[in-house]
Formats: sequence, C-alpha cells, structure tokens
Amino acid sequence: MKNILITGGAGFIGTNLALQLIDKGYSVTVLDNLSPQIHTKESTLLASIKDKVNFIQGDVRNISDWETALKNQDAIIHLAAETGTGQSMYEISKYVDVNIQGTAHLLDYLTNEQHAIKKVIIASSRAIYGEGKYTCTKHGDVYPLARVDEDLLQKDFNVKCPICHDTVTLELTDEESKIHPTSIYGITKQNQEQMIMVTCKALNIPAVAFRYQNVYGPGQSLSNPYTGILSIFSTRIKNGNNLSIFEDGKESRDFVYIDDVVDATILGLEKEEANGEVFNVGSGVGTTVTTVAELLKENYGADIDIQITGNYRLGDIRHNIADLVKIKEKLGFKSKVTFAEGLQKFTNWVNTQNVETDNYETSILELKEKGLYK
Repeated sequence: MKNILITGGAGFIGTNLALQLIDKGYSVTVLDNLSPQIHTKESTLLASIKDKVNFIQGDVRNISDWETALKNQDAIIHLAAETGTGQSMYEISKYVDVNIQGTAHLLDYLTNEQHAIKKVIIASSRAIYGEGKYTCTKHGDVYPLARVDEDLLQKDFNVKCPICHDTVTLELTDEESKIHPTSIYGITKQNQEQMIMVTCKALNIPAVAFRYQNVYGPGQSLSNPYTGILSIFSTRIKNGNNLSIFEDGKESRDFVYIDDVVDATILGLEKEEANGEVFNVGSGVGTTVTTVAELLKENYGADIDIQITGNYRLGDIRHNIADLVKIKEKLGFKSKVTFAEGLQKFTNWVNTQNVETDNYETSILELKEKGLYK
C-alpha cells in the first residue's frame, strides 16, 4: 500500500498522522471540509501539511467528493466526524448526517464502484462504551447504564450497579465490554464502527477500528468550546477566566498523547494482525478533572480560581479507562508518553499560540437552554 486517503486529515489527529506517513514514504491525500468550529482562517494545522499532501477541500456528505478523493487510493483512514459529546445532544441531525450518512456514502462506493482499496481504518471512540466496566460486590462484573437525574440532582455522581443500584468499583474497560453509549455522539461512533466492520468483512476488505480515548497534544483546536477539556481549560486560563468543574471534580478520563495515537494507527495500517479487529487506544491511566485543572494552572503559572460547581451535563460519563492488553499483545503497542510529560509539551505549545476567544460560556448557555445542563 502506497496511497493513503485520510478523511478529516486537516484536523488534529489527521495532520500528525499525515506527516508521519509521509516520513515513512507514503503518498497522502487529505479530504477535509475545514469546519470553522475547528479551523481558524489561518489554520496552522492545514499549513503544516498543505504542500506535502494532495489536499481536497470537500465534505463526506457529498458523494462526488468521495469519488474524487478515492481515485487511485490503496487504503482509507476515516477520521472525519463531528466530535462534541454535549453538542451532539442538541445537533442530532448534523451528527447523524456527518458521522453515519457520510460513512454510508463511503461504503456505498466500496460496494458498487471499481476501486483498489486494500484496507479501511475507522476512528471509533471510547464513547461507545458509555460508563464501561465496573465491579459490583454482589453481582461481579457489570456494565452500568447512564446515571439518572434523581441521583445527580442529589449530588450523588457515583456509578450504580444496573441490577441492585449499589455503588460500583471502576475496572479497566476491555474491547469485550458491553457497548451502550450515553450520547448521540457515542451512538454515531458505534454505528460508524459497526457499518465499517460489517460491510468490509462482506467485501473481503480488511478493516480495523480504533476506540480512541481522550487524545491531546500540541496542535489541537484551542477555539472549539465543545470538545477537548485541555483546550477548553487552557483557553479560559489564557483569557484570565476561572475554571468551573462539573460534578465533584473526581470524574476521570484516560488521556492519550497524540504521538501514541499516531503510532497505534500506523501499526493498524501496516500489520496484518490488526485486520478485522477492534482496539482500545489509550494510556491505561485515569486522571481526574480536578487534577487536570490544577496541573494546567501550575504549568501556566496562572492566577485563577478552580471552582467545583456540582453542575452536570446529561450524556457525560463518570469514568472510562482503557484496558490495553489486546493492542499490546496483537500489535505491540505501548503508550510511551506519560500525562505529565505530554501536558508539559502541550502547555509549552499553547504558550506560543495566539489567545483564542473564550466561547465556553456560550456553549454552556446552549446546553442550559436545551435542558441538558443542570
């Protein structure tokens, strides 16, 4: 395989992946609609690849753009998607249209047209698991449902056993864990993954799904108030605004550095052992949101307050930490960058960037108006 198409390739993951593939001798084509929510007018992400790739400004919702982009390609890495969990709960048609219908156009083409595609990689998400895997003292391994308003209103943010409603203990979520997303975004990613895996199997095209955890690092959008907690917090700090933390601040995420994500994705492209498989991609370590806020404040030397609000967003999960045994055993992947190291690299980069307008309060107002923020 020599010619690689990356959809959403002018985004954060896509540009880093494209540059690494080019260094390895691949020829890269990028299809991206340059969404203004992610890309500023002077997009440094696009500038980093523009002269090194075949760039096509187009949209996965347009069949003609797929036809143009797929010519003479050997493999597809499908990253293009709407990605904000909270935003997905009130822009439902848009998320379904881009994430599901856009993928359907690709699969229609692969099924009905002549092509040379030898592998498809789909960017899935940890969001498909919902709350993921836990242990109940009475019922063993359980896969809790979404937390309910009655508990959250009482400031009880803990995850409950779906059988007895006792508080449960967090476990690492493996690929065999039950899939039941708690947001429209998660539902669309589940659909994307299943559509790709089922159709490509029927067409005898090797496919690989990567369930990425919270990807971060230099280059991620600092202007998008809907996704990326490190970016959102950084932009608020740079504007001299205090940080408001949902729930009790003990909710945690598995942060995985961009270089590790690129390495995992290329392993999936190049290794036959990946064919037909789904893999978690993360660090395997959970970090609380309060810890994130405190480390950012320290790294920036900022004189701001960190406020634990007790508010919450419907659709948010409490925890999710990846079990990485499968990707280590099958592909030899191991996360190399610790969160402390990666965060230092990220904040050093942010310090070189222009301060973006802080639109966070606007995004919260939108959630409040829809009854999704309490």
